[in-house]
Amino acid sequence: MRVLVAVFLVLFALPAAAYIGPGAGVSFFGSLWAILVGILISLVAILAWPVRWFWRRLRRRAQAPSAPKDGA
Repeated sequence: MRVLVAVFLVLFALPAAAYIGPGAGVSFFGSLWAILVGILISLVAILAWPVRWFWRRLRRRAQAPSAPKDGA
């Protein structure tokens, strides 16, 4: 019986006159912007890691003291 009432209500429901204010859109786009910026920053960090590693390795190699050549 409940199923029959639910089907009847769904099939014969009148359209609702609802209003969504501009605040909902602003908050939605703000959240979307935050998610996209977070994804972009994480991708840049992941892609920049090998470059930073290589740069540190080059600097470490250049700063390493060279051994004396006279053997003393």
